[in-house]
Amino acid sequence: MTPENAKTPDEPSMDALPASASELKRVLEAVLLSSREPVSVLELRKVFEDRVGADALRALLEELRVEWRERPLELLPLASGWRFRTRAEYMPYLERLNPEKPPRYSRAVLETLAIIAYRQPVTRGDIEDIRGVTVATQVIRVLEERGWVDVVGHRDTPGRPGLLATTRKFLDDLGLRSLAELPPLEPLNSDMDLADGQ
Repeated sequence: MTPENAKTPDEPSMDALPASASELKRVLEAVLLSSREPVSVLELRKVFEDRVGADALRALLEELRVEWRERPLELLPLASGWRFRTRAEYMPYLERLNPEKPPRYSRAVLETLAIIAYRQPVTRGDIEDIRGVTVATQVIRVLEERGWVDVVGHRDTPGRPGLLATTRKFLDDLGLRSLAELPPLEPLNSDMDLADGQ
């Protein structure tokens, strides 16, 4: 072995996998805590050179999720992978260090997003029929720039209007795995009615 290839005694071998489930979980924690975006099971398999199966990884991730249940961070399965997120009850403390105001969206933007989320795929004309008003180009642009909405195809009608649908980023930002986890419309509507009446 040449000096360049020699390993120090503390350096782990790249050929060896962690020996136990607890060591595998520590590697998963390190990867997920250092990532800014959700990490898919496919990407996590690459960490272990595809020598740990997807089902085994999911089981380890679920164990980690339970272990982190009482901590300030929570491990969430999202549409595009797994990620750690600060629990909501700790956000006021973090906001004192970084007092950025979250973007505020107009009622038109939120209504348009709700229609797309619950009725997708829809055209701009469909949205206008439901809302009863013209949808401004800027409203759709705001949702596209945020990465929440994208054109997923075109309807076979004259003019071939674009079909709009929500993206994985939309689900990730809301902490959801799928559209099935969206709240039902009835409670949402009654909450909105209460807010409007106050």
